Amino acid sequence: MKMKEIRAFAREKEIKIPFAVTKIEAIRIIQHAEGNFDCFARAVGGYCDQEGCVFRDDCLILSPKE
Repeated sequence: MKMKEIRAFAREKEIKIPFAVTKIEAIRIIQHAEGNFDCFARAVGGYCDQEGCVFRDDCLILSPKE
């Protein structure tokens, strides 16, 4: 998901994303605001049990492999 799409997603949910944040920080802000774990890009070893997360595919790509 591109940053433009992330910002649009946040706007739909009325979540404010500061301008100067990274993609990872923006998604973690959204996760926290929705009451979820702010775990984006923290799936060590490719393990993530949050199969319904809309950010899951990008998360697994950006997470540490070991």
